[in-house]
Amino acid sequence: MSMANLQRMAMQMQQAMEKVKVELAETHVDGTAGGGVVKSVVTGDQKLVSVTIDPSAVDPADVEMLQDLIVAAVNDALRAARELGEAKMAAVTGGLRMPGM
Repeated sequence: MSMANLQRMAMQMQQAMEKVKVELAETHVDGTAGGGVVKSVVTGDQKLVSVTIDPSAVDPADVEMLQDLIVAAVNDALRAARELGEAKMAAVTGGLRMPGM
């Protein structure tokens, strides 16, 4: 394989990875907790977009439980976003682990 071909392949992979990053930033991933009483939405690049709380989950006597549900819902969405990102990047890199990706 010539150096020119290798450079072209590297540039194509870099362009594909940039495209995936843009797609991830525009993709929304949901997370839930407490049977769906707390829902969170994050982007594919792991930025929190929203948190929705069903009024039935609001108990002034047990704020700690609500806080735990929020954390669980956000973590659920972030996990799903990481998995989505890893799958999309693996499709571009052929499964190679790229530093910082």
